[in-house]
Amino acid sequence: MLDLPAITLVIIFLALIFDFSNGFHDTANAIATVISTRVLSPIVALGMATVLNFFGAFMNTHVARTIGTDIVSTTAVTNTVLVVALSVASVWNIILTLRGMPASSSHALIGALIGAVMGAPGHFVLHASGIIKILLSLLLSPVMALVVSIILMKIIYFLFKKQTATHVNKTFGKLQIVSAAFMAFSHGSNDAQKSMGIITLALVATGHLTSFSVPNWVIIICATAMAFGTAAAGWRVIHTLGMGLIKLKPVHGFGAESAASLVILGASHFGLPVSTTHVITSAVVGVGSATRISAVRWTLASKILLAWVVTFPICIGAAAIISWLVSGPH
Repeated sequence: MLDLPAITLVIIFLALIFDFSNGFHDTANAIATVISTRVLSPIVALGMATVLNFFGAFMNTHVARTIGTDIVSTTAVTNTVLVVALSVASVWNIILTLRGMPASSSHALIGALIGAVMGAPGHFVLHASGIIKILLSLLLSPVMALVVSIILMKIIYFLFKKQTATHVNKTFGKLQIVSAAFMAFSHGSNDAQKSMGIITLALVATGHLTSFSVPNWVIIICATAMAFGTAAAGWRVIHTLGMGLIKLKPVHGFGAESAASLVILGASHFGLPVSTTHVITSAVVGVGSATRISAVRWTLASKILLAWVVTFPICIGAAAIISWLVSGPH
């Protein structure tokens, strides 16, 4: 690791705290369904998710580059902006996790970064085109997951319409292990890169890197922090997502995880940050809707939707105010 000043080390530490909270909060994304359907025990599911989250972080660094270069100019970023953004996003993550709500770490971080830049001098350095691209990705990915999950479930129902429920559950009980592993890997491939992008942005902004290229040691520490967060687990969110929205069977878990994984891995390939929480939750709603609309507990779904809607403006506002206060008059 480079010989870094104290403030840069603080930023790295906060980024890893965010990564840990992300893994802790988003554990449910990968294993809630496989636990609620009793295909795997919580301990085995956690172990699998931890390992695959770690290795998923090594898929590529396209999302990290988007976070680090498409939101704000690297020449205008200050240490204060990054500290404020990471602190606000991490606190929001922890608050919602303790309340058992599957909110978006991506919305929290991106919103807090935008707000922190807006509250600091020279907010004109925000990249409107990059922010619009990211917002469209965050907005459209849950819709894609919903559509893909419904189509996938319709295909499964058609192919297995002559099979008994026992046979279907036995078949998809085995397949769901594969889909849960797929989901855990895809989660690491997208979410771990967000902290990589922030750390690399800090290294470029302070002159420790001459161009935006994620160092190997940054990939390793971010993957490790997320893996530890996953191992710690957010049990209340797991209960909400895996048991609260619909009554899941193995076929539903397979459909939701497969649809969500396809959307997330596609986004990672194209460097688009998505909310894995939004994607998997939309997929769970999709598989429930494919069975029958009444299978979804819409009261709970509306509360989750409310948490999604308020995350972005709250994190923008909080970060902007704090950034303005600590930056002084300008």
